[in-house]
Amino acid sequence: MSFLTRLTILLALISRALAQPTLAADSMVVDCVESLARISLNASNFLGKYVRFSALDQSGTVFEVTPTFAAQCGYTITRDFWGNIEFRASSLSCFSQIDDTSFSMNVTIDISLTPDMVSAVTYRKKIMCPIYPWNAREIICETNYMEVSVKRSIPLASESYVQDQPEDWAAAFPDAVAGNGSVWQIIFHLPSGRKAMLLSAAQDAGYGIRTTDSRIVLRAAYNASEASTGSFGGVDFSVLRSTSYFKQRWMIFMVDTAVACPVDGLKYTDDAILWSLPRQSLIRPLMAGANDVQMSSGAFGINLQKLSAGDVRNNYVIQNDSRATTIQIPLGAPSGYYKSHVINGEYSITYSVNIFLQNEWTDDKWGQTRQTIIKDITTPFKPYPPIVINETIPATRMFSVTVGVFLQDVNLVFITIGSMKLTPAEANARGYLISKLQHPDGRFSYRVNVPFDDPNVDKKVSWPFTIYTLNLTFGFSVIPQNHSFSVPAVIVASLQDIVLPSATGYCDDLDLHLVIKRGNIDQDWTPYVGNVRLTNQSDQTRGYLLFDNGTHIDIAVPLASSLVVFEDGVGAIAVTIPVSLKDPVGNTRSNFSMSCSYISREKIDCQPNGTIVITTTPKAVLQGLDLSQLVLRDQRCRPTEITDLSATFVFNANTCGTTSRFVGNTIIYENNIFHLQMSPTEAKYNLSISCNYRVNDSLVVAFTSEDVVLPTAEEGFGSLALVMRLSKDLSYSDFYNEQEYPVVKYLQDPLYFEVELQHTQDPQLELFLDNCWATPSSDRRSTPQWNIVVNSCENAADDYETIFHPVTVDSRVRFPGHLKRFEVKMFTFRQIPKGTIYFHCSVVICSSARLSADQLCSRRCIPEKQRLGRSVDDRSDVHGYVSSGSVQFMTDH
Repeated sequence: MSFLTRLTILLALISRALAQPTLAADSMVVDCVESLARISLNASNFLGKYVRFSALDQSGTVFEVTPTFAAQCGYTITRDFWGNIEFRASSLSCFSQIDDTSFSMNVTIDISLTPDMVSAVTYRKKIMCPIYPWNAREIICETNYMEVSVKRSIPLASESYVQDQPEDWAAAFPDAVAGNGSVWQIIFHLPSGRKAMLLSAAQDAGYGIRTTDSRIVLRAAYNASEASTGSFGGVDFSVLRSTSYFKQRWMIFMVDTAVACPVDGLKYTDDAILWSLPRQSLIRPLMAGANDVQMSSGAFGINLQKLSAGDVRNNYVIQNDSRATTIQIPLGAPSGYYKSHVINGEYSITYSVNIFLQNEWTDDKWGQTRQTIIKDITTPFKPYPPIVINETIPATRMFSVTVGVFLQDVNLVFITIGSMKLTPAEANARGYLISKLQHPDGRFSYRVNVPFDDPNVDKKVSWPFTIYTLNLTFGFSVIPQNHSFSVPAVIVASLQDIVLPSATGYCDDLDLHLVIKRGNIDQDWTPYVGNVRLTNQSDQTRGYLLFDNGTHIDIAVPLASSLVVFEDGVGAIAVTIPVSLKDPVGNTRSNFSMSCSYISREKIDCQPNGTIVITTTPKAVLQGLDLSQLVLRDQRCRPTEITDLSATFVFNANTCGTTSRFVGNTIIYENNIFHLQMSPTEAKYNLSISCNYRVNDSLVVAFTSEDVVLPTAEEGFGSLALVMRLSKDLSYSDFYNEQEYPVVKYLQDPLYFEVELQHTQDPQLELFLDNCWATPSSDRRSTPQWNIVVNSCENAADDYETIFHPVTVDSRVRFPGHLKRFEVKMFTFRQIPKGTIYFHCSVVICSSARLSADQLCSRRCIPEKQRLGRSVDDRSDVHGYVSSGSVQFMTDH
């Protein structure tokens, strides 16, 4: 049963500022929990503001609640890592007003934007809470003070004082007899002896002492000067042994006001918090002369709200034995929260939870005691270094980098790409795609995509590859503290994508023309002819022309230029320009040579009647050529005259396969002379003939000789798609969809998985499972891991081996080899604390058409078929990974 009561509070504004900020309805929440009153301030309304609490006495005097005053008067102020503020006050705090059924108090809350609180806005709250039945002794172990209140009624005569007196009373009795009368006094029992104080002296020493109509209250800080440390059941306690008494001439009234509260007992594991407290009978200062606990009970709660037995059983583990009670709180339990921190520039996380334990017991001497222990627990800082994952597929020419995993209180504030520092918005505006990836557990990662061709990417040629290097720095901030940290990353990718510059050329009557098409590695290479560097402007002294538009270099060199090399041959003149490309340091990176042979003009006669006479001298270039095998396009057209060095053709412009085309007002007739019978090792002979008819003018263009180039085919690249499904039964006909995850299963339930190779119609491909395993998170690299399939076989180390199921053709399955089905027994995970697990498989694609041996496709559990291609790493298109959605398992129905 929960004692939480939500009250309606009268809110009064004391005008101490020029303007009052508007607060949301839930910005201040007041409730009553157990014997405490609580005010909760929502962080969203108070971040960056200064808040001060004060208590008012019955006359309206304001007392600021400082840490010392809070411990003495029964107040607690906490602020969690998110900035939420909580104020708690004991029902027996200094200025609470108590009647038979309730207690009340007045509290002011000052809110300011500056620490001097000069312009603070003040809110006043009158709180009224019910009082629940008191036990004979009430002990509260708050986070900042210890409080004990004891019923102070006069016992009946049958309750023998002499028989029942505790050891501390016997020791205090002589001091009580000798003490002053008609005033409350207190005696502290120290290891070194006794120390007596008047009520006023104890209050001056920081103790809170109060009497009501029926109770006496003692309150002290954990580190009070008269407190000592004692160990009970292996747990350290702060102990204050005291006896309070009131003396008159005819009587001495003594009350045992000893109190003891735990100060440790916490242990931390990788996945849980353990809190141990000894049994009441072992805490000797609280037994007050009793020998045995006759009856005890307990309650456990979160944030001062008691939990039902079902809630405790489903989320926590409480173990009781003869000596201690141990509470196990799983990290990540919904009652607490994770928080990010930056410690020495490194990302760390903690888990925090506020718990309380309430014990009630009746001993064999003094009646019933209730002890309420409130504990704010935060785990030690745990380094949680972000992981940078390179998801780049080089063929896409795009870097894909993921960094994570982070809690929701981490923001990406900048990213440095190369030397450029950008905000996420600026990065996206420049074409760098930054996305936030949500994980099933609520955490997330960031992904950034950067093109290979981006100017901030470093490039280095290592033939035949280009090495691309991306230097990244991710800058993060943890809210609300705005603590910053950064994650550097250097991502390297190589791609066989080098395109060398290429050249084509032609000649006319005046110039030699060379057109160089740039590749992708020569953007800073400069053209040279011989040792002469060519510039973008024509060199008037040498007469050449140069045009460079970034993708092509067009060079025109006059025949009369000094850059031209002439070679005189029989019947022809070979004219050559040697062109090279050099890098910025002067190294020659590529060479080209443009050469044309000019035949004397009188060797070709383009007659007005359409007759073309051409005399060729190919032996000047190709020795041993059989001139009788020279023909025109129409191979029936052969030379009309042959000499030792030349062959002469006479034909009409409309015969022998001659073609014509119009360019402006000029008609051009074209044909070719070539050799019929040439061996594969001989150079190709091909003489282009051209006659231009324009105002009785003619133009001669000589032949060009080129090597025979065999046709080639380029390789193509593709990707294979994989999917992993969870079937609802052995029929493999009905599968869980994304909306049904996480899937809840019990240990006695099997899991039916199916892995499929999609989007391929190749019947020779077959999918095989390499390894399959389970992890407690969606990251397949996370630990711990539990093997299911090992080296394509069932895990022989598991008592409950995985079962492979056959796949046959049906209405859904066309190629059975593209699927694998297997069954996992949930008993495999019987030793794992109940929770969520994920399943992963690495797969290989094999082909029966390939006979080359491969270890991955020739294992014992794989038929004698060969894997497609050779073994490669996990980025290969034929070796991939698939993962399932989350499966939440329970130990029993």
